[in-house]
Amino acid sequence: MDTPAPKTGGEGTLVEAVMAAIRQRIAARTLTPGARLPSIRAFAGTMQVSKSTVVEAYERLAAEGTIRSRPGSGFYAAGPLAPLSLAEIGPRLDRAVDPLWVSRQSLEAGDETLKPGCGWLPASWMPQAGLRRALRTVARADDVTLADYGTPLGLPALRHLLARRMAGHGIEASPEQIMLTESGTQAIDLLCRFLLEPGDTVLVDDPCYFNFHALLRAHRAKVVSVPYTPSGPDIELFAQALAEHRPRLYITNSAIHNPTGAILSPVTAHRLLKLADQSDLTIIEDDIFPDFEHTPAPRLAAFDGLSRVVHIGSFSKTLSASVRCGFIAAPLDWIEQLTDLKIATTFGGGRLAAELVLTLLKDGSYRKHMELLRAQLSRAMGETSGRLKAIGITPWIEQPAGLFLWCSLPDGVDATEVARRALATKIVLAPGNAFSLSQTASRFLRFNVAQCGDERIFTTLKAAMSC
Repeated sequence: MDTPAPKTGGEGTLVEAVMAAIRQRIAARTLTPGARLPSIRAFAGTMQVSKSTVVEAYERLAAEGTIRSRPGSGFYAAGPLAPLSLAEIGPRLDRAVDPLWVSRQSLEAGDETLKPGCGWLPASWMPQAGLRRALRTVARADDVTLADYGTPLGLPALRHLLARRMAGHGIEASPEQIMLTESGTQAIDLLCRFLLEPGDTVLVDDPCYFNFHALLRAHRAKVVSVPYTPSGPDIELFAQALAEHRPRLYITNSAIHNPTGAILSPVTAHRLLKLADQSDLTIIEDDIFPDFEHTPAPRLAAFDGLSRVVHIGSFSKTLSASVRCGFIAAPLDWIEQLTDLKIATTFGGGRLAAELVLTLLKDGSYRKHMELLRAQLSRAMGETSGRLKAIGITPWIEQPAGLFLWCSLPDGVDATEVARRALATKIVLAPGNAFSLSQTASRFLRFNVAQCGDERIFTTLKAAMSC
């Protein structure tokens, strides 16, 4: 198997290119466990680099355990053989568009890749100065704060602040009803561990956040979807699903809905809670976009009083995706058991992350940051919507709050194929069927307006739709 000569760009780049070439041969099974690598002289000729470059590359590969050195004999591929990875030998667009497709493409993308399909703000939109200031403050904390486990419930001062913030949305929760988690996703995972047995039925919206599908699949739940409308789930079909499937749980966003941007209406919320009460249904309300709202939307937890609704949130979208801190607000008699479950799965809490979030939330600059961010998102929403309409892509809702535009493509255009073509040009899109359990969103794409500032996105979309 011939290996092309690497691009030049410094000794470090050449060493890395040699290492990548060996890894690729191992992944493609042309070098099996125990197989002898090409001699240093031979591979230097193949790669068109110096022998010292190959020596350095082989030494690094040996240090990481990819190959083994046998003094006087040479270098050999280590074993056992890793599972075949198509990502190492073929384009990533070959991966099936399943609920993890968008996440994998977005998280693994390089800096040169555009990500209008991802679910977070660009790093440049985050409060960088505030983060650095908070980091300096936390760095001056005492030894226990810096090095010890946090309590299972989490930092008391942050839980008190969260209780006050939730009260602003009409949710009455004492600090003792709030448990900190590593993220919103971990909050849902803990609740699924607490509430579900394999085979239990869970209702989700259609479309809904794709990671709900992936997480519920990991818990071996049976997932049933209900169509989502601009005012919430279709209540008639929701009632039908309750009667037919007798679900244990319903997971939803009731404020800014992901991916549609829709807002739950008060009328739908009341009817939904009445049905839940009649059917003994527990609801997980995922509320990770509250600070993007211009006008507060209804919360199921506010109407319900945290009786059968569990409220969760996190700070990844407004503060930092690198600072993993979320929370659960639940009925008081659940907290003890959830605390035991948290200890069993993660032991202590992430104390440093909680201290950092507390410092940022207490800083008056956070309010100013969010005011500017909402204005910035509103401008981006208008600009992105206009550009999409100009090439025949239609928003489902006009000017929603938050990050997302849920858009339909022209008749006969498949979003998955458009996403594959865009990925080949280093643009990650979010095709509708990744969000749809019923696979009825093949004409839809979700756009993150904060990630749509580059004109290449729209020229690529136009070209991909015309293929």
